[in-house]
Amino acid sequence: MTNKLAVFDFDSTLMDGETLEFFARELGIEEKVKAITDRAMRGEADFFESLTERVALLKGLPLTKVDEICHSLPLMNGAEETIKGLKEKGYKVVCFSGGFRNATVYFADKLGLDGEFANILHSKDGFLTGEVGGEMMFNDSKGQMLKRLQKLLDVTEENTIAVGDGANDLSMFKYASKRVAFCAKPVVRENANIIIDEKDLKIILKYV
Repeated sequence: MTNKLAVFDFDSTLMDGETLEFFARELGIEEKVKAITDRAMRGEADFFESLTERVALLKGLPLTKVDEICHSLPLMNGAEETIKGLKEKGYKVVCFSGGFRNATVYFADKLGLDGEFANILHSKDGFLTGEVGGEMMFNDSKGQMLKRLQKLLDVTEENTIAVGDGANDLSMFKYASKRVAFCAKPVVRENANIIIDEKDLKIILKYV
């Protein structure tokens, strides 16, 4: 049997919005954080620098509030049906997020994902320190992780789908025959061979 792999970005792909902006709203700094996010997603700023800059602004946010926000994030229209549909077609379905495991672990369980890779918000005494580490910190992190997973699971590029919306998703496209730009920034659309402009993930199932 042929092994198949589908990899989804989390923020603004599986989830409708940006996790960091939900945190920032709590602190009254949403516009400031959104401006940094937008630059990074358009490919105008280094992802690592923009991530560390945004997380630094969250210093002092209680961890209980972080988890409360992460567990109540809105799923993208069609997320559950799409993952179920792909799994029925024999795909392993994984999430790669430049966001945080507080959200991805919860939603991986809720959605029945086969795996999730994300970053970790550092906390001390129940509050965020403003520091972050993890597996998805750099512009090329998702591509590198995809390559490792393909080797581990014995999946070819031909049998790989990558879905994303921002510049830090581009590195995945190098290793996937189906490259889906989902309600994406121009730089992602230019490198995709499937473009979806409607907020409905189920459209992806037409292509598999």
